[in-house]
Amino acid sequence: MLLIPAIDLKDGHCVRLKQGDMNAVTVFSEDPAAMAKHWVAQGARRLHLVDLNGAFAGKPKNEGAIKAIVAAVGDDIPVQLGGGIRDLDTIERYLDDGLSYIIIGTAAVKNPGFLHDACSAFPGQIIVGIDAKDGKVATDGWSKLTRHDVIDLAKKFEDYGVASIVYTDIGRDGMLSGVNIDATVKLAQSVTIPIIASGGMTSVVDVEKLCGVQEEGIEGAICGRSIYEGTLDFAAGQARADALTQAAQAGTSA
Repeated sequence: MLLIPAIDLKDGHCVRLKQGDMNAVTVFSEDPAAMAKHWVAQGARRLHLVDLNGAFAGKPKNEGAIKAIVAAVGDDIPVQLGGGIRDLDTIERYLDDGLSYIIIGTAAVKNPGFLHDACSAFPGQIIVGIDAKDGKVATDGWSKLTRHDVIDLAKKFEDYGVASIVYTDIGRDGMLSGVNIDATVKLAQSVTIPIIASGGMTSVVDVEKLCGVQEEGIEGAICGRSIYEGTLDFAAGQARADALTQAAQAGTSA
């Protein structure tokens, strides 16, 4: 089970939102690159970046901060990015800059052909982000709720060849209310590609719960407000996840 620190970018700063509300923002660092190095030092094996301005504007807005983060971590760990990515040229530019994975969310729902083309052009490097509430998919920085069913859409995207799915329960994101285990497992069971859980991570209890169901196809979990406010010690959480995974593989208890 991979714990993935989130670095959400707004106006060049590292922030966290509550339920995607750009007006409910907490600034945690004015130096995102330093924050990235901090998480690497704490044992992170992947980073999750979100261009919040880009998600709302529909085009990249924090490229300077993103480049600084990639330069700071170098080749140490893979970095994935989502937010406002709407064309193949942008994807190619970001990958050339050193990003490992590109996350496509709103554009995947509104323009499935674009997602299909992206998966064909950049195999193994495209992740789809499915943000949902009560089983229905949200778009445009979570501001619009569609009629699309999460599982139906996931199966469609799986056929396109996406590397994995980041599944976010937007009703829990930034609320420290616990991961929606049931919905995440239900999605993981419906497809064969890996699922990355997002939204609601609060403490090591959530880590243990996710480790208990990771064999269903859940490869990781994104950690945001919990690791910034200290309800989850990132290094301890990853160590606990590793211990539980090793114990499960050995058939023992941890």
